[in-house]
Amino acid sequence: MLKKSLTRIAGVLACTACACAAAQQFPSKPLRWIVPIAAGGGTDLTTRLVAQRMSEQIGQQIVVDNRIGASGNIGTEIAARAAPDGYTLVTITASFPANHAVLDKPPYDLVRDLTHVTRLTTQPYILLVHASIPAGNAKELVALAGRAPKPFTYGSSGIATLQHMAGVMLGSMAGVQMMHIPYKGGALALTDMIAGRLQFFFGVILSSMPHIKSGKLNALAVTSTTRSRSFPDLPTMAEAGFPGYVVDNWYSVAAPAKTPAAIVAKLNAEIAQVLKTPAVEQRLRADGSEPASNSAQEMSDIVRGDLQRWRKYVKEAGIKPES
Repeated sequence: MLKKSLTRIAGVLACTACACAAAQQFPSKPLRWIVPIAAGGGTDLTTRLVAQRMSEQIGQQIVVDNRIGASGNIGTEIAARAAPDGYTLVTITASFPANHAVLDKPPYDLVRDLTHVTRLTTQPYILLVHASIPAGNAKELVALAGRAPKPFTYGSSGIATLQHMAGVMLGSMAGVQMMHIPYKGGALALTDMIAGRLQFFFGVILSSMPHIKSGKLNALAVTSTTRSRSFPDLPTMAEAGFPGYVVDNWYSVAAPAKTPAAIVAKLNAEIAQVLKTPAVEQRLRADGSEPASNSAQEMSDIVRGDLQRWRKYVKEAGIKPES
């Protein structure tokens, strides 16, 4: 019995030594960083910015690979099934937990099949109303919606996206029925918002700013826990009368489950260093994002928490996946 125990301990120590040696040598070849969303959008541009700087730091090429489809699930599943050696990374967004909250049988498990390395950025949505809506703040918007003869409409980039869930959450907290109109992309919803075919919209700072400045849209609040650098005078939703209302549109990086902890720690440190680079900070903030690295455990907790929260709202609202 003692001999077996000693053998088992020796085996564990040997595996630990191998893992430490692998981490010390990591990375010794190019990395593949999957972006499961189309090229040209915020997810893609943020990933490429970080990957370029990180490549210079570690002295290895990082190949950014766009694998799109199924609301990001195709590319992310490829990453989840890859070898857990640190050489395959994937960018995920805050919309992924919302999307998975709707699916009965997702192709992979966001918690079990991925190791969450770190958050990259956070970006709030802005609660926008068309200029014709006489609401100066979020409470006035809700009051108008409650008195309207038919539900106020809002758009999003699709069913079970974060923009959709932001509207569901507002309606639930306010006790007011809102009508969701899904679009094939946030840009199309924003176009209809500007044209007055929607009453309100949760917009992205970068694409919304020109229309706020032109007076076509009015900004009422931001959905983050703190005020935005881009709109410091704009209250948070909590400050506007909805305590606990937070919808952070974060981007993060993950690796396959069972990636060695030492390698995850190294990736985390390298990415955190990139995000502290003044040029990277400046570029991200110009796009309305905030660099926001955190620990692997903190990022895992965020994903779990978001999944739990959106499942509650999905069940309450009876949201079904797109067929």
